[in-house]
Amino acid sequence: MFPEQDRASSRHPTARYCRAVSTEPLRCAGALIVDHDGRIFFQRRSPYRRLFPNCWDIVGGHLEPGEEIDEALRREVTEETGWILSHVLGQVGEYQYVGDDGLARIEHDFLVRVDGDLDHPTLEPGKHTEYRWLAEHEVTVLDEHRDVNDGLIRRIAEEGFAVLRSIGL
Repeated sequence: MFPEQDRASSRHPTARYCRAVSTEPLRCAGALIVDHDGRIFFQRRSPYRRLFPNCWDIVGGHLEPGEEIDEALRREVTEETGWILSHVLGQVGEYQYVGDDGLARIEHDFLVRVDGDLDHPTLEPGKHTEYRWLAEHEVTVLDEHRDVNDGLIRRIAEEGFAVLRSIGL
């Protein structure tokens, strides 16, 4: 037991069992990184991840306290790939979902370009195991290891490609 729990439980016998419950969904930012051939970058989550283990995903994550969406977007791109976000091409969408951890989330996803060696991302150790650049006709690979009723990442990818087409890239 941690020292803080010992002190809390001595003052309030049930304190260690109480947990703050947030009614607000977690806020997330996601980046659909586009290369010069019009493909989008995806990375496979580690099989040891609590949320969506061994599944393909876009770059992104939760906003830190006090962080704005654009700041989180830049931070996540660099943390997960080693690249630097150069500019945002457009918003793909806003997605609300409940993860298999039971927590509600609102994710804001953007189509972006980055600076760096696109052939050699620096994947976050322990969090991602491989990466792929996918063309629009290859999105079915995103269904690997996903629940048959999930489809979220594939829908995000399809909407990302639609935005890409709409801006003429």
